[in-house]
Amino acid sequence: MTAPADPAGASDAPERPRFTLPRTVALVGLMGVGKTTIGRRLAEHFGLPFVDADEEIEKAAGQTIADIFAHYGEAGFRDGEQRVISRLLDDPVQILATGGGALTHPLTRERLKAKAITVWLKTDIKVLARRVANKPHRPLLKDRDPIDVLKDHVKTRYPLYEMADVVVDTGDQPHAKALDSVLDALKAYLGKPIPTETKND
Repeated sequence: MTAPADPAGASDAPERPRFTLPRTVALVGLMGVGKTTIGRRLAEHFGLPFVDADEEIEKAAGQTIADIFAHYGEAGFRDGEQRVISRLLDDPVQILATGGGALTHPLTRERLKAKAITVWLKTDIKVLARRVANKPHRPLLKDRDPIDVLKDHVKTRYPLYEMADVVVDTGDQPHAKALDSVLDALKAYLGKPIPTETKND
């Protein structure tokens, strides 16, 4: 005889506590830190849409990121990126992964500060260099040593990332563990969590 299904969808694995997000969560940080992968896991956890800003930029432009850089330069790309992110922030609550250089545009910083909970994912640049090595789709790495690019970005972008509401050092750990760290940090930032109904698996 088949055992009845658990109505709560319980399993042997501990259930992560759920709470309500009042605003879009925007992930910021250097290339390779896991904004897309962790962002997808966050979206699944909260039952929210996941949006990758770079993918939306490519859709809007009808070109790859590399082609946009080639045709319009980084300044032109950042202008288009700002318009896309601004539009996305007008959508209902979601999990948004931004590009590593998104915060270099002042209007992007302004909109993210006003409309989102920003989470800075950070880890050692040696870990990031290993992750992004041999990634030809990243135009800022073209013909350059990843560690040199990342060192430059630490100098120019870390001061911008410091605007983030939440900072999570993800280390060199599996993304599932990094997700737990992000959830704990969000809970701490938002204060006492507001329980929501646990969804069935």
